[in-house]
Amino acid sequence: MPATRQYRLGLLYVTASAIAWSTAGLFTRLIPLDSATMLVWRGLFGAGGLLLAILALEGRSAARKLRATLWPSLLFALVSAAGMVCFITSLRYTTVAHVAIIYATVPFAAAGLAWLVMRERPSTGAVAASLAALAGVAVMVGFGGDGGLLGDLLAFGMTAAMAAIIVIARQVRGIAVMPAACLSALLSAVVSWPFGSPIEVSAPELGLLALFGLVNSALGLALFTLGSRLLPAIETALIGSLDAPLAPVWVWLGFGETPSRATAIGGAIVLAAVTAHIAREARRGAAPRPEAAAQTGPRRARNDTP
Repeated sequence: MPATRQYRLGLLYVTASAIAWSTAGLFTRLIPLDSATMLVWRGLFGAGGLLLAILALEGRSAARKLRATLWPSLLFALVSAAGMVCFITSLRYTTVAHVAIIYATVPFAAAGLAWLVMRERPSTGAVAASLAALAGVAVMVGFGGDGGLLGDLLAFGMTAAMAAIIVIARQVRGIAVMPAACLSALLSAVVSWPFGSPIEVSAPELGLLALFGLVNSALGLALFTLGSRLLPAIETALIGSLDAPLAPVWVWLGFGETPSRATAIGGAIVLAAVTAHIAREARRGAAPRPEAAAQTGPRRARNDTP
């Protein structure tokens, strides 16, 4: 596939994944259950949805890909599941504002890790857009409220995990992304099971949990893991930050809650920064720089070969 088409397809996948992930706030408002119980069923339905997609789209080739890249795929699944556990736990020990601000540094963590591992240099435009998105998130949540040290450390752990899975998916080009995402969803369910009450849910709640798992987990994870292989790490994380301004929109549509002025202004800044960057890079085609291709080409070729 030509580099320009790969890049634009990556933009589409990661943008769609941000839209899917942004529904988390809506589902958590609709489902009157504790976080651990929701995570159990979200993970189980998400893993089930991903498994069906794997069987329909890849069939037996998925098993061959998994065998060929077993250790990177397992590492991706473990790091992804650990990041989700860190995220949920961090919300119990620090403020939502602290978690949001720390998570908004993902583009910089991903860019730094990608440079260390792959010598992938972020573009000036991507760095500028990431700074603008970080400022927008800061406006949305404010800096008020005292956070706990443990919660902040867990939020940094979540941020590091997200940066790591972005780089793993991009570095190991032949990685079995769909099976790895399926295993990640399953692991998050298994880890959360002892802390919730998954057997005590009603039939209507189970229906909403199924939608939560299929839309937010299965669709979001699948699109993100596919798209992150096609984009520079900093841009994957940057586009993923669309989750922040889109989440209040779903709550507004579902419950009629009007976002605060700070949320509207900050969300508009994030949306403008990401949209402007996407439009600019898509128009240019974002062809890989010759020096970047020379640095990463041989390694990718080896990883593409089973």
